[in-house]
Amino acid sequence: MKKVVVIGGGTGNFVVLRGLKKYDVDLAAIVSMADDGGSTGVLRDELGVLPPGDVRQCLVALSDSGRLMRSLMNYRFENGGLQGHSFGNLLLSALEKVTGSFEKAVEEVGKIMNIKGKVLPVTQNKVRLKMILNDGNVLQGEGEICTSRVLDQGYQSIYLEPFPKADPHALQEIMDADLVIVGPGGLYSSLIPNLLVEGVSKALRDTEATTIYIANLMNKKGQTTGFSVSRHLQELSRFLGKDIFDHVLVNNGVPAADLVKRYETEAALVENDMQDDPRVICANLLEDQMHQANSADALAKHRTLIRHDAHKVAAEIMKIVVDL
Repeated sequence: MKKVVVIGGGTGNFVVLRGLKKYDVDLAAIVSMADDGGSTGVLRDELGVLPPGDVRQCLVALSDSGRLMRSLMNYRFENGGLQGHSFGNLLLSALEKVTGSFEKAVEEVGKIMNIKGKVLPVTQNKVRLKMILNDGNVLQGEGEICTSRVLDQGYQSIYLEPFPKADPHALQEIMDADLVIVGPGGLYSSLIPNLLVEGVSKALRDTEATTIYIANLMNKKGQTTGFSVSRHLQELSRFLGKDIFDHVLVNNGVPAADLVKRYETEAALVENDMQDDPRVICANLLEDQMHQANSADALAKHRTLIRHDAHKVAAEIMKIVVDL
């Protein structure tokens, strides 16, 4: 059985894991610990715990339990003192307190959720993502970075404070992998934060695993305005130390014109300027609107309307896995 490691955070990890769990592969998700928004941000600030939100999404994606249990993990309280918190975030944070270890808490919830594979934090250090812009302003935290509309004006540096060491189990997963997948996901909020953890970029350079980058569908205006696929790769390669990718998976499906119109003030499609690069695999990776309308997946309903289809992405990945 081939070992597949997925690195990222947020809904990008969710989509890839949800598709791959249907196949006979040994899955591991390595998750960014930079999230500080919403329920996650409140819990980490008030309780001093590691951010549970992105990990919860990965656990739900890999779960083979019934729909009721997955819905319970995603249930968000709508009023009272718990307003805004998801049950899954509270469970992970409580278990971290009880066990004294976030990694142990994730392992125990994984058992409850009957997950296929494992979920690991990229670091067990409590960190805050920061970015110094060209104008000298400092964005404090993943939340501020994710909502900034001026990142495309340039930045001086992006870093984690304090400088963290990687979870050794996460590094071992990378080194033992047959295939490592990076993306899709927010460049500065989900992907690069993993590469800022000491040891991760080196492990990705040193591993003998085949590597795939899954390109984003959209550029968020003010963040990666006008970024092509190659520009996203160049930015990742800065933090990796070199371009490590053996394959680049790029969508060539065309979204409905009305959906593109709805996005025009907030985002634009990522241009594929690497058609002649032999590493590039082009395929229609878009989730169709009919599937979106019928989806009972609570997480999917809160994702963007132009999004990757988990099963189409997994099918393309498995074409690579069978040749390993």
